[in-house]
Amino acid sequence: MSTTTTFGPDREYQAFLAQKRFMIQRARATGAHFYYPRIAEPRSGALEWEWVEASGLGTVYSTTVVRSKSGNHNVALIDLAEGPRMMSRVVGLSPESVVIGMQVRARIDVLDDMLAVLFERVMVEAP
Repeated sequence: MSTTTTFGPDREYQAFLAQKRFMIQRARATGAHFYYPRIAEPRSGALEWEWVEASGLGTVYSTTVVRSKSGNHNVALIDLAEGPRMMSRVVGLSPESVVIGMQVRARIDVLDDMLAVLFERVMVEAP
């Protein structure tokens, strides 16, 4: 696994991933969750925030298939249950099978020699 030099909140985020923990930030004043790690809450600019464990649950907002000689994969925007939207991949099924509205759950795995948050389909039981 390769290493990169990171600073501030990104370094902390990478350390959490190394512990197999998916953490996101939450502004203390508003309770708003945000992702990707940054120094200030993006809407208000608030500098007081904390790390909280993400539920790992999300919904596919959009998806596309990237085709290459080495194999196809999807790139998806995932709306996390806590509110933020993040770019990732849905794994464990063909890239063409990933659809908007699909319920997914996060897992931490290696992608391109780095730790990353990937998602798997959640099978929803009929009532």
